[in-house]
Amino acid sequence: MAYTELYFTPVLWPDFRKPDFEAALNAYNNRKRRFGKIQESI
Repeated sequence: MAYTELYFTPVLWPDFRKPDFEAALNAYNNRKRRFGKIQESI
């Protein structure tokens, strides 16, 4: 699972709504993506 982005939410799928989806997108957009590098080599 190299370079895989995972998102975990406590909301179960039947209750997953647009605000939950938007929260997931915001979490992804705010990640510091390093593509396998460590902090010192960025």
